[in-house]
Amino acid sequence: MGEDRAESIGNKFRKSREKLGLSQQLVADKAGLNVSHYAKVERGELNATLETLERISKVLKLKIVDLI
Repeated sequence: MGEDRAESIGNKFRKSREKLGLSQQLVADKAGLNVSHYAKVERGELNATLETLERISKVLKLKIVDLI
C-alpha cells in the first residue's frame, strides 16, 4: 500500500525543510503555526487546510502544484 496524500505532502515538506537547513520550529514560526501543529502536518498525521499548506509552502519555497 502506498503513502496517503497527507504523508506524501508531509514528506515533501520534510525534505524541503531539511534541504534548506531549517528547523521545524523556524518553519512553524515563519508560517504562523504552532510547532506541534506543523510537526503533525510534516508527519502526515493531519490533513492541513489549503491556507496552512500555502503558508508552509511559501516558507519552504514550494509551489502548491509541487505537493500533488
